[in-house]
Amino acid sequence: MGFCKDFMWGAATASYQVEGAYLDDGKGLNIWDVASRRPGRIVHSESGQVACDHYHRYKEDIKLFKEMGIRYYRFSISWARVLPEGTGKVNEAGLKFYSDLVDELLAAGIEPMVTLYHWDYPYALYLKGAWGNPDSPLWFEEYTKVIVDALSDRVKYWFTINEPQCIIGLGYDMGWHAPFLHLDDKTILVMVHNLLLSHGRAVKCIRENAKQKPLIGFAPIGPCWIPENDSEEAVEEARKRTFSVKPRFSSISIYSDPIVLGRYPEEAYEMFGDAMPNPSKEDMALISQPLDFYGMNIYYSDGGHEEYTYNKNEFQGIGRTTMDWVIDERVMYWSAKFMYERYHLPIIITENGMANTDWVALDGGVHDPQRIDFVKRYLKCYKKAADEGIPVIGYMYWSAMDNFEWSLGYDKRFGMIYVDYQTQERTLKDSAYWYRKVIESNGEDL
Repeated sequence: MGFCKDFMWGAATASYQVEGAYLDDGKGLNIWDVASRRPGRIVHSESGQVACDHYHRYKEDIKLFKEMGIRYYRFSISWARVLPEGTGKVNEAGLKFYSDLVDELLAAGIEPMVTLYHWDYPYALYLKGAWGNPDSPLWFEEYTKVIVDALSDRVKYWFTINEPQCIIGLGYDMGWHAPFLHLDDKTILVMVHNLLLSHGRAVKCIRENAKQKPLIGFAPIGPCWIPENDSEEAVEEARKRTFSVKPRFSSISIYSDPIVLGRYPEEAYEMFGDAMPNPSKEDMALISQPLDFYGMNIYYSDGGHEEYTYNKNEFQGIGRTTMDWVIDERVMYWSAKFMYERYHLPIIITENGMANTDWVALDGGVHDPQRIDFVKRYLKCYKKAADEGIPVIGYMYWSAMDNFEWSLGYDKRFGMIYVDYQTQERTLKDSAYWYRKVIESNGEDL
């Protein structure tokens, strides 16, 4: 069967990781702009102030995307670039950048896919309590309306929020990402609920105001547990572990169940007790606005988080990326299967890729056979899901170009385009040319 004939082949980036121009043309500060100034937050004390300078070089980058053969480009919008204070006065120069970006993509034959929020919360709104403020869903709706009014005549594909697990879990629970906090469960659960309400208000806003029929989803982390064998018992155990809330604020079900099924998982009430929100029917109806597809960011399989020993999906000498993430391509098949069986929405892999040890070789090329092998393995398992009739409709490689990897700085290179951060020179890696051939064959050349 293979991938459907209109399968969406593309690549993705995020605003803070590539744009730079952190104060250009009236942009406001976001939480990463501020957090990166504090010693010890980011490896090598780096920041996204310049990053890949995509803000000034987007035309050059889009030419490279076209050369790669990508047909869809998923990018995020910097909320503070468009609304410097998070609400109120629109920064027309910032909005024009995204309008020009969309025009350039369409002229190159590349379909734009907009992610409204990918972690760079306006600092002005953070000072007012961020997701903990009961007005935060209204702030997000106001921002969404500005973007929809400006871009929906040309943009059909919309993602509301990228990786809510990382926004909340890494930002406000574990303190690994901006704003680097460790809050109590009750406070965090208020934030979870407001973030979900923000998603719901954004979906409703897009549906009501888009100038052409929109296609809407969101992009949670989606790694699953892999069954230990093919028995029904092992598959059921893996499914149960996949949707467990024991990973707490990094779990799948605590976000995806309300959004798609209209309810929090029962296990969450057992785990958090009185700290859980007591939502109204109106809240849950708003949160669970109908979606057109389910996004999944997949890099590794889940296997628990054992300390000082191997996780369930590990063994001595197992292959790993430079992020120290285990390489196990079966996660693409089982994640697509488990998510579709639970949520019954078409699946898009909104991010998948690997960080590698890339450099420009003496011959001027960037040779990354490990990345080619990695993506080939993962796509073949994704294709297996398609062969079994699971509606997998798209794949976005992460990342289109090397970029700022949040608190890990610039050492981790995920891109199919190499970026020399000293000169901003770009080089297509071997994987970019290989990916072009995969796209041309619609995945048959794997």
